[in-house]
Amino acid sequence: MANEHKIEINKRQETSKKELKKMRKDGNIPGIYYSGGSNESIPIIIAKHDFNLALKSGARIFNIAVGDKKQNVLFKSVQYHPVTDEIIHIDLYGVRMDQAINIKVLIELIGDAIGVKDEGGILNQPLNELEIQCLPGDIPDLIELDISELAMGNSLNASDIKLDDKFSLVTPEDSVIVSVTQPMKEVDPTIETDEDEEFIEGEEGEDSTDQEEGDNASKDSGTPEKNPDSE
Repeated sequence: MANEHKIEINKRQETSKKELKKMRKDGNIPGIYYSGGSNESIPIIIAKHDFNLALKSGARIFNIAVGDKKQNVLFKSVQYHPVTDEIIHIDLYGVRMDQAINIKVLIELIGDAIGVKDEGGILNQPLNELEIQCLPGDIPDLIELDISELAMGNSLNASDIKLDDKFSLVTPEDSVIVSVTQPMKEVDPTIETDEDEEFIEGEEGEDSTDQEEGDNASKDSGTPEKNPDSE
């Protein structure tokens, strides 16, 4: 079951880039609060210190107060600066504890695939998260997938994960989560033989002779010679 953690937020009025930049410089993170049952969004601000404490708590559900109303929320989206990796914006999504939501959960691979361990294959994991539907209080920290019996050339799809009855799979069942493939073979460079070189040189010699004769004929006929650098 998902842990809960209280986090302090405040409404904000400032929206200009200059004012948002000052907020961040003062140790705060601007954000937006919204919920599935309302079209209204509320600009908020969270102290960076409080946000870091919330992350360290390991919780998935957070308790906030929006005005006089207490609300359970998820961190729906966290935006990072592309250069400094500083958090620059947060979206909080209001949830009801008695209504199921869609959420992505990290997939943890368990065991060593025989296709890698015994057959020399390469493990590929194109999907790191599984989207499920469940009640907010049932959100798991991660979903485990045993890959011990995964052989060379085989794969495991989303449908191969056995979920508890309280979870419903949202990710398409045929989505590949992990596979074992053959390692790429190195291709040796092609080495030309002496016969090939002689054959090529002979062809080039014939072409150059024909070209010289053509050039002489062109000059004799008074046709101006084309400068290759002009093309």
